Amino acid sequence: MTITVRILGIDPGLRTTGFGVIDCAGQSYRYVASGCIRSGEGGLPERLGRLLEGIGEICRHYQPKLAAIEEVFVNVNPQSTLLLGQARGAAISALVLAGLPVAEYTALQIKKAMVGNGHADKDQVSHMVQRLLQLDGAPQSDAADALACALCHANHLGGAAVLGGGRSRRGRWLALPGS
Repeated sequence: MTITVRILGIDPGLRTTGFGVIDCAGQSYRYVASGCIRSGEGGLPERLGRLLEGIGEICRHYQPKLAAIEEVFVNVNPQSTLLLGQARGAAISALVLAGLPVAEYTALQIKKAMVGNGHADKDQVSHMVQRLLQLDGAPQSDAADALACALCHANHLGGAAVLGGGRSRRGRWLALPGS
Protein backbone atom coordinates (compact mmCIF):
# COMPACT_ATOMS: atom_id res chain seq x y z
CA MET A 1 0.00 0.00 0.00
CA THR A 2 1.42 3.35 -1.05
CA ILE A 3 0.87 6.32 1.25
CA THR A 4 0.20 9.73 -0.27
CA VAL A 5 2.15 12.64 1.19
CA ARG A 6 1.21 16.27 0.49
CA ILE A 7 4.20 18.59 -0.02
CA LEU A 8 4.22 22.38 -0.14
CA GLY A 9 7.04 24.03 -2.07
CA ILE A 10 7.94 27.70 -1.58
CA ASP A 11 9.93 30.00 -3.86
CA PRO A 12 10.50 33.00 -1.56
CA GLY A 13 10.47 36.61 -2.69
CA LEU A 14 9.57 39.90 -1.07
CA ARG A 15 7.29 41.11 -3.86
CA THR A 16 6.13 37.73 -5.12
CA THR A 17 6.41 34.39 -3.33
CA GLY A 18 5.52 31.32 -5.34
CA PHE A 19 3.85 28.29 -3.81
CA GLY A 20 3.16 24.83 -5.18
CA VAL A 21 1.30 21.93 -3.62
CA ILE A 22 1.71 18.35 -4.85
CA ASP A 23 0.68 14.91 -3.68
CA CYS A 24 3.39 12.27 -3.79
CA ALA A 25 2.63 8.55 -3.73
CA GLY A 26 5.87 6.65 -4.27
CA GLN A 27 7.24 7.88 -7.60
CA SER A 28 3.84 9.20 -8.68
CA TYR A 29 3.17 12.93 -8.43
CA ARG A 30 -0.14 14.78 -8.68
CA TYR A 31 -0.64 18.52 -8.99
CA VAL A 32 -2.88 20.01 -6.29
CA ALA A 33 -2.46 23.80 -6.53
CA SER A 34 -0.01 26.59 -7.21
CA GLY A 35 0.09 30.34 -7.32
CA CYS A 36 1.70 33.44 -5.93
CA ILE A 37 1.43 35.54 -2.83
CA ARG A 38 1.97 39.22 -3.59
CA SER A 39 3.07 41.39 -0.68
CA GLY A 40 1.70 44.60 -2.22
CA GLU A 41 2.50 48.10 -1.06
CA GLY A 42 3.63 49.34 2.31
CA GLY A 43 6.61 49.08 4.57
CA LEU A 44 8.73 46.00 5.08
CA PRO A 45 6.96 44.84 8.28
CA GLU A 46 3.53 44.99 6.61
CA ARG A 47 4.75 43.15 3.54
CA LEU A 48 6.40 40.42 5.62
CA GLY A 49 3.18 40.15 7.65
CA ARG A 50 1.15 39.59 4.47
CA LEU A 51 3.62 36.90 3.40
CA LEU A 52 3.37 35.20 6.80
CA GLU A 53 -0.44 35.31 6.70
CA GLY A 54 -0.62 34.13 3.09
CA ILE A 55 1.53 31.05 3.67
CA GLY A 56 -0.38 30.32 6.87
CA GLU A 57 -3.65 30.40 4.92
CA ILE A 58 -2.24 28.06 2.26
CA CYS A 59 -1.16 25.63 4.98
CA ARG A 60 -4.61 25.71 6.62
CA HIS A 61 -6.41 25.25 3.30
CA TYR A 62 -4.27 22.51 1.69
CA GLN A 63 -3.03 20.74 4.86
CA PRO A 64 0.47 19.75 3.62
CA LYS A 65 2.51 17.33 5.71
CA LEU A 66 5.94 18.48 4.51
CA ALA A 67 7.42 21.71 3.19
CA ALA A 68 10.43 22.63 1.08
CA ILE A 69 11.86 26.08 0.43
CA GLU A 70 14.54 27.39 -1.88
CA GLU A 71 17.68 28.72 -0.17
CA VAL A 72 18.75 32.31 -0.70
CA PHE A 73 21.54 32.91 -3.16
CA VAL A 74 23.99 35.77 -2.70
CA ASN A 75 22.97 38.49 -5.10
CA VAL A 76 25.19 41.16 -6.66
CA ASN A 77 23.20 43.71 -4.66
CA PRO A 78 23.64 43.06 -0.91
CA GLN A 79 20.46 45.01 -0.08
CA SER A 80 18.41 42.74 -2.35
CA THR A 81 19.95 39.68 -0.72
CA LEU A 82 19.03 40.97 2.75
CA LEU A 83 15.44 41.67 1.72
CA LEU A 84 15.12 38.23 0.12
CA GLY A 85 16.52 36.70 3.31
CA GLN A 86 13.88 38.47 5.38
CA ALA A 87 11.11 37.25 3.09
CA ARG A 88 12.52 33.72 3.32
CA GLY A 89 12.62 34.02 7.12
CA ALA A 90 8.95 35.04 7.19
CA ALA A 91 8.09 32.08 4.94
CA ILE A 92 10.00 29.62 7.12
CA SER A 93 8.33 31.08 10.22
CA ALA A 94 4.89 30.54 8.68
CA LEU A 95 5.76 26.93 7.83
CA VAL A 96 7.11 26.24 11.32
CA LEU A 97 4.04 27.87 12.93
CA ALA A 98 1.93 25.49 10.83
CA GLY A 99 3.86 22.59 12.37
CA LEU A 100 5.58 21.52 9.16
CA PRO A 101 9.07 20.05 8.86
CA VAL A 102 10.97 22.30 6.44
CA ALA A 103 13.62 21.11 3.98
CA GLU A 104 15.91 23.57 2.22
CA TYR A 105 17.33 23.22 -1.27
CA THR A 106 19.65 25.37 -3.32
CA ALA A 107 18.64 26.43 -6.82
CA LEU A 108 21.40 24.14 -8.11
CA GLN A 109 19.91 21.13 -6.27
CA ILE A 110 16.42 21.88 -7.57
CA LYS A 111 17.56 22.31 -11.17
CA LYS A 112 19.62 19.13 -11.01
CA ALA A 113 16.65 17.18 -9.60
CA MET A 114 14.34 18.51 -12.32
CA VAL A 115 16.53 18.52 -15.41
CA GLY A 116 19.69 16.61 -14.46
CA ASN A 117 21.74 19.78 -14.90
CA GLY A 118 22.32 22.26 -12.08
CA HIS A 119 22.77 25.07 -14.59
CA ALA A 120 19.49 24.56 -16.48
CA ASP A 121 17.49 27.64 -17.36
CA LYS A 122 14.02 28.51 -16.01
CA ASP A 123 12.27 27.37 -19.19
CA GLN A 124 13.77 23.88 -18.93
CA VAL A 125 12.73 23.59 -15.28
CA SER A 126 9.22 24.85 -16.06
CA HIS A 127 8.92 22.35 -18.92
CA MET A 128 9.89 19.43 -16.67
CA VAL A 129 7.44 20.57 -13.97
CA GLN A 130 4.73 20.68 -16.63
CA ARG A 131 5.61 17.17 -17.85
CA LEU A 132 6.01 15.54 -14.43
CA LEU A 133 2.70 16.94 -13.18
CA GLN A 134 0.93 16.46 -16.55
CA LEU A 135 -0.19 20.10 -16.67
CA ASP A 136 -1.99 21.52 -19.70
CA GLY A 137 0.08 24.70 -19.64
CA ALA A 138 3.13 26.20 -18.03
CA PRO A 139 2.55 27.65 -14.55
CA GLN A 140 3.64 31.20 -13.77
CA SER A 141 7.41 31.43 -13.22
CA ASP A 142 7.39 31.76 -9.39
CA ALA A 143 4.74 29.04 -9.05
CA ALA A 144 6.74 26.74 -11.37
CA ASP A 145 9.83 27.27 -9.21
CA ALA A 146 7.83 26.41 -6.09
CA LEU A 147 6.43 23.26 -7.72
CA ALA A 148 9.98 22.32 -8.74
CA CYS A 149 11.07 22.75 -5.12
CA ALA A 150 8.24 20.44 -3.96
CA LEU A 151 9.14 17.88 -6.64
CA CYS A 152 12.81 18.07 -5.66
CA HIS A 153 11.83 17.30 -2.06
CA ALA A 154 9.63 14.40 -3.16
CA ASN A 155 12.54 13.07 -5.23
CA HIS A 156 14.96 13.33 -2.31
CA LEU A 157 12.53 11.73 0.11
CA GLY A 158 12.21 8.52 -1.84
CA GLY A 159 10.51 6.15 0.58
CA ALA A 160 11.59 7.96 3.76
CA ALA A 161 8.30 9.82 4.21
CA VAL A 162 6.37 6.60 3.77
CA LEU A 163 8.56 4.79 6.29
CA GLY A 164 7.54 7.32 8.94
CA GLY A 165 9.46 9.08 11.66
CA GLY A 166 12.07 11.39 10.31
CA ARG A 167 13.04 14.94 9.65
CA SER A 168 14.71 16.86 6.89
CA ARG A 169 17.96 18.74 7.23
CA ARG A 170 19.57 20.65 4.37
CA GLY A 171 17.58 18.67 1.83
CA ARG A 172 18.30 15.29 3.38
CA TRP A 173 15.73 13.14 5.17
CA LEU A 174 17.06 11.93 8.51
CA ALA A 175 15.45 9.15 10.52
CA LEU A 176 14.70 10.06 14.10
CA PRO A 177 15.99 7.78 16.85
CA GLY A 178 13.60 4.92 17.47
CA SER A 179 11.90 5.19 14.09
